[in-house]
Amino acid sequence: MVTDDRLATYRAKRDFSATSEPAGGPPADGASRYVVQRHRARRTHYDFRLELDGVLVSWAVPKGPTLDPKARQLAVHVEDHPIEYFDFEGVIPKGQYGGGDVTVWDWGTWQPAKTKDPRKAIENGELHFDLHGEKLSGRFVLVRRDDEKNWILIHKNDEHARRGWNPDDLPQSVKTGRTNDEVAASPHALWRSGVPAAEAEQQVAPQPVHEWDAPSKDELAALEKMKTTGRWAVQGHEVRLTNLDKVLFPADPPITKRDLVRYYALIAPYMLPYLAGRPVNAHRYPDGVDKPGFWHKEVPSHAPDWLTQWHNKEADEGETRCYAVVDSVPALVWMANFGAIELHPWTSRLPHVHEPSWALIDIDPGSSTSFDDVLALARLYRTALDHLGVAGMPKVTGQRGIQIWVPVRAGCSFDDTRDWVRKVSRAVGRTLPDLVSWEWYRKERGGRARLDYTQNAINKTLVAPFSVRPTRNAPVSVPITWDELDDPELRPDRWTIRTVLDRLRKTGDPLAPLLGAAQQLPKL
Repeated sequence: MVTDDRLATYRAKRDFSATSEPAGGPPADGASRYVVQRHRARRTHYDFRLELDGVLVSWAVPKGPTLDPKARQLAVHVEDHPIEYFDFEGVIPKGQYGGGDVTVWDWGTWQPAKTKDPRKAIENGELHFDLHGEKLSGRFVLVRRDDEKNWILIHKNDEHARRGWNPDDLPQSVKTGRTNDEVAASPHALWRSGVPAAEAEQQVAPQPVHEWDAPSKDELAALEKMKTTGRWAVQGHEVRLTNLDKVLFPADPPITKRDLVRYYALIAPYMLPYLAGRPVNAHRYPDGVDKPGFWHKEVPSHAPDWLTQWHNKEADEGETRCYAVVDSVPALVWMANFGAIELHPWTSRLPHVHEPSWALIDIDPGSSTSFDDVLALARLYRTALDHLGVAGMPKVTGQRGIQIWVPVRAGCSFDDTRDWVRKVSRAVGRTLPDLVSWEWYRKERGGRARLDYTQNAINKTLVAPFSVRPTRNAPVSVPITWDELDDPELRPDRWTIRTVLDRLRKTGDPLAPLLGAAQQLPKL
C-alpha cells in the first residue's frame, strides 16, 4: 500500500467488497502521466487526474477540460486516487461512492511549468502545467478560488487553443473507443477487492466472435422462384426444401414455410453466434403452430452429411446421443425446413459441456402475472446486477416473459451458476414477495411468477435470441437494452419475423457485446 495516508480519504469513502475500484498499491516511479475520466454518476462530470508523488491528484470538472481559452471551468479538488485508477474503465455499483460508469476520456503526459515543485504549487493554490495527450494539449492553469475545494481550470491562449472547443463532442474512450453507454452495457474490465491491487483487475473483454454473411441477392431470388419443393444452393451447400407454401402461422397475411426459411437465412448473421459450437434442441411444428408441437433432439438419419453433429458419449440408454450443431446459414435453413420453429442452444459450448458460458435468469410469469409485474421484477434484476458490477442483458421471450443472460468465464460449473442465480433471485423475490412463488409446479403457484434458476443445468435450455416462437404472428425472442425496460411501448411479443430485421438494422443487437465475455461472478 502507499506508505503515507494520502489515500485515507479515498479508502474511507468506499466499500471495496462491493465496488470494483482499486484500493491502491505501492507508489509508481518515474513517468508524470495524466488521465481524464468521463464519469456518469449522480451527475456527469470529468475527473482530471495528475500523477504526482505516487498518487493521482484529482479534480472533478463538471463541464470538462477544454481547449477554449475563454472558458473558466470549475474544478473541485477531491481526494487523491491510487495509481491503479489511471486506466480504470468500468462500472462503479450504484449505492457505492461515485456509483456510475467511467470511461478513459483522455490520457497522456504532463510537465509542470513555472515551478520545480508542483506539490508546493498546489499547496499555494496555483499550478501551471503543459499537457501532451490524445485530446488535450497545450498550457493549462489550475487556480484555487476562495476555499480549499473550488478551483478554476483555464487553457492559455497558445497555439493549441481552440475557441468553442467542447469535450462532449468527443465522447469516445481513448482506451477502448467506447462511449459511456457502451461501457455501462458491457464493462470490459472489473476490479475485485480482497486481492492486491496489482492483481485485482479482471478482464471481461469479449473474445473474437466468428462472423457470418447473409445469403446473396441471387440466392434469395432463387428461393423466391423455387416451386413448393426443390433444392436451394446457399453458401456452398444444397438444402432440400419441401412444402414451401404450407402455412405455418395463421397470421394476416399467413406466414408460410418459405417465409420461415427466408427469415432464418436472413437472421443468421445475428443468431448464429448464439448457436455455433453448441448442441441445439429443436421444438418442431411441422404441421403449423395451430397443431401440437414436439421436442426433437436426435439428428435424423436423413440429415445432410455436411451438417455438424456432436455425439454425446455420456448419454445413458434412451437418451439423445447425436445432436445438431447449427453453425452455418445452410444448417439454420435446414432446421427451418425441418419444421424447427424454436431453437434452444445449450448453455455450454463444445467440448466443455459441463462448463456454462451463460448464467440464465428466467422470469416465468404465472397465470395472474401481468407484463407490468414482469417488468417490475426485471428492473429489480437490473438494480441488483448494477450493484454487483455484473454485466448482463435482458431479452423479451416473444411470449409473456423476460430472460436475462449473464456471460461467465470459462471454468464455472452449472452448480456455480445455478447457486449464484438462485441467491440473486431470492433477493429479488424478497423485495416483491406478492409477485413471486417458489413452488415448482405451476398449479401450486397461485398465479404468481417464478424466478427460475433451475435452467442452469446441463441440457436445460432457454430459447435462443432471435428464435421464432410458436404463436399466431410469429413473434421473435429479442435482446433489448436495460433502458428499454422503461419504454411504455415494450411488449414481450413486440417484434415478429416481419419487423425484427428492421430493428436490428437500426439499433443492432445489444447482447452481442457480451458474447464470449470472460466474466467472474462475484461471491454472494
